Amino acid sequence: MTLPTLMLDGNTLTLEQIEQVSLLGRKVGLHPEARARVEAARALVDKVAAGDEPAYGINTGFGTLAEVRIDKKDLRQLQRNLILSHAVGVGAPLPVHEARALLLLRCNVLAKGFSGIRPTTLELGLELLNRGVTPVVPERGSVGASGDLAPLAHLALVIIGEGEAIVDGVRMPSKAALEKVGLTPAILEAKEGLTLVNGTQAMCAVGVHALLKAEDLAELFDVAGSMTIEGMLGSHQPFIHEVYSVRPHAGHGKVATHMRELLAESELVKTHVDCEKVQDPYSMRCIPQVHGAAREALGFCRRILEIEVNAGTDNPLVFAQSGQIVSAGNFHGQPISLGLDVLAMGLTQLSAISERRVEQMVNPSLSGLPPFLAKNSGLNSGFMIAQVTSAALVAESRILCHPASVDSIPSSAGREDHVSMGMTAALKARQVVDHAKHVVAIELLVAAQAIDFRGAAKPGHGPHVAHQLIRSKVPHMETDRELHKDVAAVVALIDSGELLAAVRKSHDVRRGN
Repeated sequence: MTLPTLMLDGNTLTLEQIEQVSLLGRKVGLHPEARARVEAARALVDKVAAGDEPAYGINTGFGTLAEVRIDKKDLRQLQRNLILSHAVGVGAPLPVHEARALLLLRCNVLAKGFSGIRPTTLELGLELLNRGVTPVVPERGSVGASGDLAPLAHLALVIIGEGEAIVDGVRMPSKAALEKVGLTPAILEAKEGLTLVNGTQAMCAVGVHALLKAEDLAELFDVAGSMTIEGMLGSHQPFIHEVYSVRPHAGHGKVATHMRELLAESELVKTHVDCEKVQDPYSMRCIPQVHGAAREALGFCRRILEIEVNAGTDNPLVFAQSGQIVSAGNFHGQPISLGLDVLAMGLTQLSAISERRVEQMVNPSLSGLPPFLAKNSGLNSGFMIAQVTSAALVAESRILCHPASVDSIPSSAGREDHVSMGMTAALKARQVVDHAKHVVAIELLVAAQAIDFRGAAKPGHGPHVAHQLIRSKVPHMETDRELHKDVAAVVALIDSGELLAAVRKSHDVRRGN
């Protein structure tokens, strides 16, 4: 189904809509009310540029050079020079979906009408999205104030016909890319260069995609945990509502409810009602408390990003109604940096407790199952190194949790004396998300093997659906084989959304939806 054109107004963009444009190619346009605001702000910029009073970024230099006045005849060159000089990014380019999100987010900010850009320049940015021109944007080089200067400058290069872009999967000079799709580069007028590079859109572009993946992974960690509970013949009692009611953290309640749904209709739990075991290990018993805290961490990050993707982050800000052009600090990425640090910590604790559950299953002294879940153990090593790989990923994620948001290196000759390191936080969070995906894949794989050893009794409906789907792609391990291929098969189920969709559908069926 083709989605309708998304009309940007600068105020109502959702995180899910960002994904629709960046990944699914949804078309975009400029809302008429937004266009009117953009025109009004531009009229004020033109008025100031025609006068003699100094106005930062319009007829002055930038940063520490803000006191240097620029002749009117040089204002176009000033804006072009700004883009060229600030495009100093290094490292691998942002993936196409992140670069498209970056362009979309910058256009959305411009549509608020507080930037002073010309409508024609903004509409060129929208057409880059609609015609599949993706700027090549190196991912490193931003300290997160004055926003993401280097990444945004690389984006702006494409608008003026410089730098590189990708069209139909081919990387080429931007001028050739624009010609290929029938577009003409812009010649920037007063303030437009500064308008294109001031803001937090690079850290947000990476961060939004990291968050959306993290939210799905948090749900999958519950699924993996429920499979482990069944594979280990664990108790369902820690998930009852009464436990939550006396310590009512919202995340705890959400996870406990989810666990009850996943484990409902379990036949396996009936096979060990009279067992001698009194308590399960914390990694099983404390799933609502630990997973719930992580859910709240992700919720904190979501609330920040939902505000930021519709926030005015320019400097100076153009207030057409009052006739003011104000130099301030909305470009500072501290809120996003902190939010993405918290995201990384939340996902890492999910990974850490997952790895401990894997250890419970592969350690025969803890599980009562064959060593490393291998038949003929000794001849076969089973899932021994799967746990080791999970441990390695968790260890690296813990290192990546060193917060970027508390760091700062002054720049621009001391004018930018406190910065957020928001892009660093975003890149770290992205890596933690990838590690977490592989950690949960390993637990799902190991838990499926553990359930196999428990005979014909069915696990709860959620673990049962997940187990069946995994087994449709990965057979029970009878003898050692290349286990990385099994992990990759489960990762593919995660990436496609098939695994989570199957479990969600089973919930809907049970509820009669």
